[in-house]
Amino acid sequence: MRSMTETDDDPAPPPATGEQQYPSLALVNSAVTLPGGHVVDRLGTPASAEQWLLEHELAPADAGLREMCTAQVRSMREQIRTLFAARVAELPAPASALAAVNDALTRLPTARLLRWDDGNGPYRAAPHPTTEIVDHALATLAADAADLLTGPDAARLTACGSAPCTRYLLRHGRRHWCSTRCGDRARAARAYARRTRPQPD
Repeated sequence: MRSMTETDDDPAPPPATGEQQYPSLALVNSAVTLPGGHVVDRLGTPASAEQWLLEHELAPADAGLREMCTAQVRSMREQIRTLFAARVAELPAPASALAAVNDALTRLPTARLLRWDDGNGPYRAAPHPTTEIVDHALATLAADAADLLTGPDAARLTACGSAPCTRYLLRHGRRHWCSTRCGDRARAARAYARRTRPQPD
């Protein structure tokens, strides 16, 4: 399986229904499996993860993400994906995924520390600005996922019905594909199956 960025020839599909309303849904969909087993991962590098957070107003342009922080964002993506999958399949949520989301919610920094500069006196500052940015982003995404899973839109949450796509969306009417491309692929697969089905004698 080859991992790609969006600069490759086969870009990720457009946002799925619900991504604009729920950034946690956009987070889960920030990695997508395309035909042929190719994966487009918008969090694949610190630079791409920082760009994703910037686009979703979760970090400033100069956040300075490193791999450790990027790995935390990718980990949160997988934990939220696990919870979405459990909700869609009507299965119990794994305790580890619940714990990860709740941990993110409780670790949000609420106050900056008091520092003292010999020349200018006291001032307030975050213990580690980049870590604080990531903690805030993770807490925001965790809260958004909790809101989606417990709110009125939870019943509309579904997985894209076109293999091998791995994205989630909010179902609109009977549509259960994340994009027109996935819908066309699913319809083509059904038509092919009908044409190649053995006919009774």
